[in-house]
Amino acid sequence: MLQSAKFEVTIVGTHGLVVPDEHALPFVEGKHDRVAIKAYFEKKEISFHGKLHRYNDRYMLSFGKRYQKELGVSRNDFFELQLYEDTSKYGVEMPEELQAVLETDMEAMAGFENLTDGKKRSIIYYILRVKNPQSRIDKALIIAENLKLGITDGKELLKDRR
Repeated sequence: MLQSAKFEVTIVGTHGLVVPDEHALPFVEGKHDRVAIKAYFEKKEISFHGKLHRYNDRYMLSFGKRYQKELGVSRNDFFELQLYEDTSKYGVEMPEELQAVLETDMEAMAGFENLTDGKKRSIIYYILRVKNPQSRIDKALIIAENLKLGITDGKELLKDRR
């Protein structure tokens, strides 16, 4: 599996991270622009997924406020990153609650699989933001029912129609 060495970064703008070419190019050239990422600061470590983007002749990753808060960093801090080849099916880890609901409902699973990769990730991120496991299941069930109705619009997929 492809992985980079650890390297130092700091936040650029409000949520950008510059990835030096020496660390980004092996992934991009290997057609692995979606990456798994580990960030290290002091004694904390977080993992997340992202996409390497080319912007103003350099490779960038998004590092949103949620990750900044979780890691405990601010704009002036320097911290370390390490990139890994993303081996997940959807470019982000599937929450077990959503996976269980889809596995028990083949029609909903087919609807999910027919969505674009970006819509799949949006749904996964939506479920991941819910902290309570029962609430995750409830949201996954709503999404499954809407998928079976043929709904593919992101906002409409989240609406409870009961």
